Amino acid sequence: MSGYFILAILTLAFVVTFQIAKASEYVSVLKGEEKAFRQNNRINAFLFIAFLVLGLAAAWWCNEEYYKKTLMAQPSASDQGEKVDFMLMLTFAVTGLVFLITQILLFWFAFKYQYREKRQAFYFPHNNKLELIWTVVPAIFLTVLVGLGMFYWFKMTGDAPKDAQLVEITGKQFNWMVRYPGKDNVFGRKNYRLTDASNGNALGVDWEDAASHDDVEATEVHLVVGKPVKLVIGAQDVIHDVGLVHFRMKMDAVPGIPTTMWFTPKYTTAQMKEITGNKDFVYEISCDQMCGSGHYSMRGVIVVETQEEFDAWMTSKKPQYVTVKEAAAPAPVADSTATSKPLAQLN
Repeated sequence: MSGYFILAILTLAFVVTFQIAKASEYVSVLKGEEKAFRQNNRINAFLFIAFLVLGLAAAWWCNEEYYKKTLMAQPSASDQGEKVDFMLMLTFAVTGLVFLITQILLFWFAFKYQYREKRQAFYFPHNNKLELIWTVVPAIFLTVLVGLGMFYWFKMTGDAPKDAQLVEITGKQFNWMVRYPGKDNVFGRKNYRLTDASNGNALGVDWEDAASHDDVEATEVHLVVGKPVKLVIGAQDVIHDVGLVHFRMKMDAVPGIPTTMWFTPKYTTAQMKEITGNKDFVYEISCDQMCGSGHYSMRGVIVVETQEEFDAWMTSKKPQYVTVKEAAAPAPVADSTATSKPLAQLN
């Protein structure tokens, strides 16, 4: 029903616009083409200035009204994300200045140089100095920006500090699976042929590898504040993308090709609740790559906590190897002599 209503409104708007255009055409004929042209030209020139003023005022109002509701109003939750914010603000500053200058000149020139009978057009076909300036200056800025981006990118995706925490994140339609190494800080090897979610091996871990016996699997990502963390990212079906908006980080999750990145969390979840003033705040993992019909629901939770809280959480978790072996172990057989003795006594 709403679709038909919208269609009716659009049709009515088209009819009204068409009728206004026809009425304007008739008025032009009655007044005379030349007189109507001059009058419309003056009106349009004034409207350009009005649109400039109202447009800039509206843009400023939107910024004041909605900026605090964006992620930019929140500090980056990672040290590396601060570099991303710096590049973003630098880009906004330069492009914003250029936008203001060009748009103000565009609308002002449309008003100042409107058509007049005695005005002669000045042809300005070529100027080497101007072309050199507006080519070299943007090229220098873009080179600096790209250079900074590549420097930060190679640093984030390069070798993590030796004491970095290891966390493996695997994407699957439509959820995230997380694995932590045990005390040896080494992940057990995986083999996709061993993947068997029904028997507790959704990640395809090779249980014959002793390094896998203390690995812990979970559905949440737990990180230690102030400690570098290296994410080992993969996927089981299609391409996903680990999006960490609060940390200003993201990385593709590609089937068969593990990717990595590292960063250092700055604030615990509890601290971010105070900073944002949102008692329900949580760090999230979003899938930033369209991956199917359930893409919108592919959400994960990150908990940033102190080292003591993380150690206590890890202690409460049972290694997946132990869980699988316990589930596969045969049920204990009841001792028949224990039940036969009371029966004999009754006889």
